[in-house]
Amino acid sequence: MEIFEIVLIMLVLIGLSNVINRFIPFVPVPLLQIILGTLVALLPIGIHLPLNTELFLLMFIAPLLYNDGKRTPREELWDLRAPILLLALGLVFVTVFAGGYLIHWLIPSIPLPAAFALAAILSPTDAVAVSALAGRIHLPKGIMRLLEGESLMNDASGLVAFKFAVAATVTGVFSITEATVSFLFIAIGGLVCGAIVAFLIVWLRTFIRRLGMEDVTMHMLIQILTPFVIYIVTEEFGFSGILAVVAGGIVHAIERDRNESLQPELRVVSQNTWSVILYILNGLVFVILGLQIPDATTTIFQSPNYSNLQVVGFIGLIYLGLIILRFIWVYLFWEGSWLLNSGENLGKPKLMSSVLISLSGVRGAVTLAAAFSIPYFLQDGSPFPERDLIIFLAAGVILISLIAASVLLPLLSKGIDGERDNVEEREREARIRMLRSAITAIKEATDDENRAAAGAVLGGYHRQLLRLQTGRKQEWNDRSRNKAMMELRLIGMQAERREIHNMLSKGEISGELATSLQEVMNQMEMVMSSRFKMQILVSLFRLRRLFSKQFSKKKTLDLPEEKKERIRAARLRTTTAALEAVQAHIHDENRQAGMLVVTQYKELLTRLKSGSSLTGGIKDEDVFNQHKNELRIKAIQAERNELQSMYEQGEISWNSASKLRQYINYREAGVLEPDEEE
Repeated sequence: MEIFEIVLIMLVLIGLSNVINRFIPFVPVPLLQIILGTLVALLPIGIHLPLNTELFLLMFIAPLLYNDGKRTPREELWDLRAPILLLALGLVFVTVFAGGYLIHWLIPSIPLPAAFALAAILSPTDAVAVSALAGRIHLPKGIMRLLEGESLMNDASGLVAFKFAVAATVTGVFSITEATVSFLFIAIGGLVCGAIVAFLIVWLRTFIRRLGMEDVTMHMLIQILTPFVIYIVTEEFGFSGILAVVAGGIVHAIERDRNESLQPELRVVSQNTWSVILYILNGLVFVILGLQIPDATTTIFQSPNYSNLQVVGFIGLIYLGLIILRFIWVYLFWEGSWLLNSGENLGKPKLMSSVLISLSGVRGAVTLAAAFSIPYFLQDGSPFPERDLIIFLAAGVILISLIAASVLLPLLSKGIDGERDNVEEREREARIRMLRSAITAIKEATDDENRAAAGAVLGGYHRQLLRLQTGRKQEWNDRSRNKAMMELRLIGMQAERREIHNMLSKGEISGELATSLQEVMNQMEMVMSSRFKMQILVSLFRLRRLFSKQFSKKKTLDLPEEKKERIRAARLRTTTAALEAVQAHIHDENRQAGMLVVTQYKELLTRLKSGSSLTGGIKDEDVFNQHKNELRIKAIQAERNELQSMYEQGEISWNSASKLRQYINYREAGVLEPDEEE
């Protein structure tokens, strides 16, 4: 099958995994992507994608680690430098030696140097996997930063150790002194080279900007090429390209912070472009991992030389040994660093926290890519000992680490509530960030035509933001309050229906106008009664707006001003009737919800009364409402984007994200308010 078709299939699998995750949210997306990749590889169509380690690291790992370097707070990483180095360097080399002897003891047919090689590729945690799992667990911020910092640094140490272990197996020669000096040379050289190349790229962008070349597309192209250039140049000099892209990401984060006010358009385009790129790359990493698993396991399962039950037991014992070793190392050195005042951000060591850090040591695609890079033959021409078994064991440990973390971490993380911030406080902070994102989106979409509407929409958002920032008790996520609001809105709609019927029976409005107003009531009642119907109706409403723009001018000319005035007058009557009905049903238990509904109706009355002119006021109000709705939709989408970003980065839990999504959906129904329909 052509490579283009394979890529298309993998992209479809990425989208499908996210759709499936909506129905089974307890299964993390990375695990779904691995499963889908494995299933496709097992199909008769036979998708086989050879895994080139160097190409894989360049195309996928380099840009992902570059982004992690840009995103991870530098100050927090520096504060945790001692624990991070203990994990990224100390634990890796301890795992290589202790894990190597364990593997050789369990499976004597794997020579000790080859066992060291397997332990080396199993020692580093996977930055992509840790980030992907972060959305389903909510560890304390210090622990999460520690895991991120560890995964940024330990790939290089693990791969360097793997390189020397493989060389020792192939040649039969190994020097600890040479390996140590070479590691320091490769690691420090990678960090320095990455920083230098990043500074040169920053200088190039600044020089181009000074020449007056502010083209956003060109600058965006430079940004996309940056991690690849850093990695290739660094590897050409013989240094660690992985550490280089991390250093390059940190340098570009510093440059971004210093020039945040420059080129706001480029900042917006960059954020949107990178979000798409990272979404695809993250998905492809796990889909490719799934595609490799059948090839990595079939040979062993079909071989008469191995018992399937026995090799599966080897995987479990190796994984258990890695977890126990990681737990001992974390607990002992965490306590030591805390006593020496170098681990203050982590707090005092606790047993459960150490268990969580140990289980968070997820292995990923880098491990399998390195396993496939093992040569087939030794220097004397004989086959590399147990190459197929090593690849099988690596794939098995990856799977069991992902499954164990996916199942156990969400359960165990509930036991450290005392170390976490209050859930309501985190949701309040998330709400503030969402509102700020919406305000930014509105400001960026404001122009001379919609300035008045933008002011009205911004006013509402600023009021919400002020209430949240002043620390008032928030009940926007209170189901009882939302239920009370819906009940009062239904009471108001019933009053509007009665007023429509009353006006029709007295001959004050025509049957056609009464039917139009009743349709609006039907839509709103459907929205309030069913969330699913609401989502469908909002989608249809957006589509109608999209197509109606092509005919809006013609529509305005065809509708007489006299008819518009009749519509406005009828809506004034129905809204007044609804307001009176709601006010009559307010009591102590629903007073807060009632005041919110009353405020909405009063604002609607004010807007209707402001369009009292018969010579164009209604037309101006129609334009105003259209601009207002468009801005509200942009703002709501910005809120959704910010919410998804916080969830993906593990800053809020699945439950909090679901609660906030429900709130956004409830507010989105506001685009179908009577004041915004004809």
